[in-house]
Amino acid sequence: MTVELVRGQNAPLPQTRLEIRVSAGKPIVAGATLSDAQGKVRGAEWIAHPGSPQLPGLEVSQQAAADHRLAVDLEALPDAVERVNVLLALPVGVGGPVRFGAVAAPFVAVTGLDGAEVASYTITDLDPESAVVALELYLRNGAWKVRAVGQGYAGGLAEMLADQGLAQAREIATQILDAVARGMARSVAAPPPRTAETDRVRRTAATAGPAGEHGAAAAASQPSPAPQPAAPQPPTTPQPSAAGSGGASAPPETPSTSGVNYAHPSRRPAAAAPPTPPPAAPPAQPGQPAQPVAGDATGWSMEERLYNQVWGMFEDLARTTAAYRSAVDFAESRMEQELDKVLSDPRSRIGGTGDAAREAARAKQAKLVDQAREVLDRDLAQLKAEADVVEPALPPAFAAWDNPVWHAYRVPMEVPMALRLGDLHLPESADVRIPLLMRLPLERGLWIDAGRSSSGSVTFHDSAELHRLAMETAVALAARLLAVYPPGDFAVHAIDAGGSAAGPLAPLLQSGVMAQPSGYGAAGVTEVLARLTKRVELVQMAVRGGATDALPPDLDTAEQLLIVNDFPHGFDDRAVTQLRYLADEGPAVGVHLMLVADREDASAYGPVLDPLWRSLLRLTPVPDDHLADPWIGHAWTYQPALVPPGSAVLQQVLGQVAHARREWGR
Repeated sequence: MTVELVRGQNAPLPQTRLEIRVSAGKPIVAGATLSDAQGKVRGAEWIAHPGSPQLPGLEVSQQAAADHRLAVDLEALPDAVERVNVLLALPVGVGGPVRFGAVAAPFVAVTGLDGAEVASYTITDLDPESAVVALELYLRNGAWKVRAVGQGYAGGLAEMLADQGLAQAREIATQILDAVARGMARSVAAPPPRTAETDRVRRTAATAGPAGEHGAAAAASQPSPAPQPAAPQPPTTPQPSAAGSGGASAPPETPSTSGVNYAHPSRRPAAAAPPTPPPAAPPAQPGQPAQPVAGDATGWSMEERLYNQVWGMFEDLARTTAAYRSAVDFAESRMEQELDKVLSDPRSRIGGTGDAAREAARAKQAKLVDQAREVLDRDLAQLKAEADVVEPALPPAFAAWDNPVWHAYRVPMEVPMALRLGDLHLPESADVRIPLLMRLPLERGLWIDAGRSSSGSVTFHDSAELHRLAMETAVALAARLLAVYPPGDFAVHAIDAGGSAAGPLAPLLQSGVMAQPSGYGAAGVTEVLARLTKRVELVQMAVRGGATDALPPDLDTAEQLLIVNDFPHGFDDRAVTQLRYLADEGPAVGVHLMLVADREDASAYGPVLDPLWRSLLRLTPVPDDHLADPWIGHAWTYQPALVPPGSAVLQQVLGQVAHARREWGR
């Protein structure tokens, strides 16, 4: 039975292996500290945070996220530990809210491994605070309990850690926030949390059979639904959607006398009718999972239903894999405890008693792992069947280059919700690939990394080959952007100071979709940057002054993409400053950046460019496991969206785009 706690209230914990789920609606940091009977945290080694996510008996998320799952095994904690404090904080310096009063009240739930809630707590009455102690798990008379704390700190993480007796509180807080900034730079942004009205209905759980006789381990290997707030939150004013966020709350367009609207494009009128329900799946045979259906999600159009369905598959795969890994870790931990018990008994060291006990422990561990794998394979088979149905139904903006939909391509008359940047998969599920969709218009620049991969997957590529592949990736993504915008609504510029990208850029120049040649040499870098910087400044002044109708008539109001090859070659300090300005200010007024570079080449600038790298979403021209999901923080392998070798689809699409632009310009 779930206990809904209020501040200061406590409740007993019926088991020692738990999950603590956090839902905040906005990305927050989650961590935990361990303390002894006197409430003292003995040092940094007793703090679990994104930079150091694992301690004995405790694991937290590796990044800021709107939803968190913290794993706790109270029996595996160090012997001196008698308290576990769950900490929440707002990330600093990433453009988000700086106080909890500006976000929805965080919801925290303690659950068993089967997903059943033990206790929940909605943290209310926060305003200037940017950090809060949410819950406390504590030992009293040999039994563990949970208490709702809700103690906030306006001074943030540093003040909160100092209050727990840490002399190095400020240094540790800085380390945590730096780790969060690095994690957010590699994280894929998620749509807003789905509500009961928009949540996609997963049919797997309703049709799957029992997981096995070992309830705890089997339940740990099943995905559980995301936590829902205990009480409805007050309505908020709709804001423009961020890159990678869902389309359920886009604001209506604001008319402008000049016909130029720099707000995020609306998907529907503010007072539109309720969304069309998803199509019904064919009835399933008894004992069999329901057959997947393309568009099996709530949305206002088939495009939005497919978008939500893809994100739902992404989340399902993240959570079911996390559950499998948790179950495997549980089986390993249990085996180690049983082996330690055997080795600690002198009687088991003589004769065959010890050998038999060890074999029994290993057999039990293998059985639990096999059961967890069976559940994972069942979920993966369902997701693979769904992917096989969804992929052929995707519109061009969501589809891979080898999808036949591109051969029926026509230049669209409106901007789609999102663009496919590539595919993602995990080691346990190489056959299930999830499209990586990024919301349009772009609100975050892209960095195509031309350096060597940390995963070792590019051993056979030399530096020149990697640079060529990186530029081909950039051109393929630029072509996608050109293809999904209406005629005249998107323009591409390039800076190629050294002239090394002439080959990869040829399709854009030869088709005529890139009206001006690349900026070459120092003079070319200066000219292109000055032109785009001036555009950003003019539009910013017009928007802030409410005078968009006063923009110069020759100003190109289309969205602009700047491809910069081989950065920082050809860039002086002034040019670097202008590039950073475009990366920070450009997306809000329709100027976007795609950087093709090896970060090591810019090492001479030192940390001054760190904010630039963090502001861009890093992609790679070869498969690499560097992206993180926003729910669990798995390291996903990214597969770039490249044109198949020998295919003419890129030239065909660019030819149609160029023809449509000529017709539009007449």
